[in-house]
Amino acid sequence: MSTQRVTQETFDEVVKENMEEFDMDPEDALREAVEQFVSQGVNLSFIVKAIPTASSDGKQEGKTHEVLHALESLRVGQHSGNMTAELKRFTDQCSLEFPQRYLAAQNGAYPVILSCCRKSLEDQGHLLVTLAALAVLTDGQPDLLDKAGTDLLLSILRRYRADPAVTRAALRTVRHCCLKHEQNRLDLVTAGVLPLMTGAICKHNRCAELVKEASVCLKIMTFDDDVRVPFGRAHEHVRLIVTQHSGLKVIIEAAKAHLDKIPVISELCITLSRLAVRNEFCQDICDLGGLKLLMTLLADSFEAQEVVRQSLCAIRAIAGNDDVKDMVVSAGGVQLMVVAMNVHMSNSNVCEQGCGCLSVLALRKPNNCQVIMDNGGAMAAIQAMKAHPGQVNVQKQACMLMRNLVAHTNNFSQPILQLGAEDLICEALRSYQEDCGDVCRAALRDLGCQVELRELWTGKKGTIAN
Repeated sequence: MSTQRVTQETFDEVVKENMEEFDMDPEDALREAVEQFVSQGVNLSFIVKAIPTASSDGKQEGKTHEVLHALESLRVGQHSGNMTAELKRFTDQCSLEFPQRYLAAQNGAYPVILSCCRKSLEDQGHLLVTLAALAVLTDGQPDLLDKAGTDLLLSILRRYRADPAVTRAALRTVRHCCLKHEQNRLDLVTAGVLPLMTGAICKHNRCAELVKEASVCLKIMTFDDDVRVPFGRAHEHVRLIVTQHSGLKVIIEAAKAHLDKIPVISELCITLSRLAVRNEFCQDICDLGGLKLLMTLLADSFEAQEVVRQSLCAIRAIAGNDDVKDMVVSAGGVQLMVVAMNVHMSNSNVCEQGCGCLSVLALRKPNNCQVIMDNGGAMAAIQAMKAHPGQVNVQKQACMLMRNLVAHTNNFSQPILQLGAEDLICEALRSYQEDCGDVCRAALRDLGCQVELRELWTGKKGTIAN
C-alpha cells in the first residue's frame, strides 16, 4: 500500500473545487476526487469519503464531517450534565468506518471522551455509554491510550468488578488498546490487568458475552504482533496467566459452562491453545480435564465447523507433549479427527487443522502412525490435498503428515504412494516452492521417491563478490 497521504482538509478542498469550479454534483465531485488521488498513488484509507455538511442543530457554523459535529457537541456540552445522546451520536459516527475514528482522534477526541468517562464514574448507565465511545474510538488506534487512560480503565475494572456489563465494556477497550501494541500490553499487565481478566471469568462464569470478551483479552496478551518492537513479552505473559492466575483452570471451567454456545466455546479453545506453550502446561491441561473436554467437543459438535476447527487447534497445541500424544490416541482421537476431516472435507480450515493434528500425533511415535494408517488418516490427507489445491497450508500440513508417518518406518511408504501421494506432493512442490518446498522434498525423500535436494552450502572457501 502506498505511503503517500493527504490531509482530510486537502481532500475536502478538492471535492469542493470539483463542485464549485467544474459544476459537478456532490456524488460526482466525490468520486472524481477519489479517482484523482488513487491515480496519483495516494493512500486514502485514512480519509472520510463524504461531503462535509452543516450542523443539523444549526448551533455550529460552517460545514464539516458529521463525526466532527458530534465531537464538537461533546466538547461544548461535556460540562452541562447528561451527554448521553451526544455520546451515542459520536459512537455511531465512529462505528461507521476507520477514517471517521481517525479524523475524530486527530481532532482531539480522546481527551474529551476520557473526561466524559471520569465524570461518569458514579453513574453506571452513563458510564456504559462513555465506555462504548472510548472502545470504538480506540478500535484500530491503540496509540491513543496513555497512562491516564490505563489508570482509568484499571480503576473501572476494580470498582465495577461485580457489574458484568461495565466489566465487559471496559475489557473491550482494553482489547482494542492491546492489539498490535506491545507497550500497552506491558503497561496493563504491570498495572495488574491479568487477575482482573481471570477474575471476571470466574465471577461471571455464566455470562457468555463477558466470558468471551475476557477470553479474547487474555488471548491478545499472548500475542507478539507489534512490528515496532524487536521482541515481545508474550511468553512471559503466558507464564503469568498460567502460574500466577490459574489461567488454565479458569478457561477450562468456563468452557464446561458454555458447551452449547459456539462463539464462546470457540474463543475459549483458541485461548487454551495459546496457553499451551510449555510441556508442563500441556500436561496441566490434561490433568485439569481439558483433553477430555476437547475430545467431548470434537465428538459432539461435528455439525459446528468452527468448534471442530478450534477443538482440533487446541488438541494440536497440547499434543506437543509426547505423553499427551499417546493420551489422545488412546482416547480415540485419531478416529474423531479423521471423521471430522471427512465430514468437513470442503472446509480448508478443518482440513488444515486435522492434518496438523495427525502430523503432531505421528511425530516420533511409530505406534501412533499405525493407528493413523489403520483409521484412514493418510487417505483423509490425500483427499484434503485434492479438495484444496489452492490452499498452501493444507498442502503443507498434509505433506508433513505423510513425512512423519514414514520417517521412522518404511512399512507405510508403499500404501501411501498407492493412494497417489507422489503426484500430489510434486504438484504442491511446483506450486508452493517458497512456502513448503522443504516439507515437500522431505516427504518425497522419506517416501522413497526421486527428489532433487538443494545443496545450500558446500563448505568450500570462496571469495566475496562486491
